[in-house]
This record gives sequence, C-alpha cells and structure tokens, in this order.
Amino acid sequence: MGVEQALQIGREMLILALLISAPMLVTGLIVGLILSLLQAVTQLQEQTLTFVPKIIAMVLAAILFMPWIAAKLLAYAAAMFGSGPF
Repeated sequence: MGVEQALQIGREMLILALLISAPMLVTGLIVGLILSLLQAVTQLQEQTLTFVPKIIAMVLAAILFMPWIAAKLLAYAAAMFGSGPF
C-alpha cells in the first residue's frame, strides 16, 4: 500500500464519518435552535431544559436513519475488503 492509497482510504473514512453523523447533528442543531427561540420568547432561561428534547430527537433521528447508515458502512467495509468500489 502506497502513501497515496493510504491517504485516499483515510480521506474516504473521514468523509464517511461526517456523512453518517450529519443526520443526528443536524437534528440536534434544529431542535436546539427551536428550544432556544422558545426560551427567548418565554424568558425561561433554564439551561437543563434543552438536554432531554435534544437527546430524544437525536435518538429518533438515529433510529430513522439507521438503514441508510448501515448501507453506507457496509458499502465502505465491502470496498475495504476488496469486493467492490466505494
């Protein structure tokens, strides 16, 4: 394995990590933004109020996107073991 091939594998791995974590991160961002707006409107400044809804939304996003995430990981694993392109 040459340096270029190792760099390509590392690059693909990092892109895959960003892709499979994006749905949960975006969901947490959107729920956090909505809750922050709600707190600003009601002037309720409790910091711990945002944790439970964000965690629930992120778990639901993980469950919803699990087939897509599994397909991406399986395709990457198959490419790493030499049975197809990524």
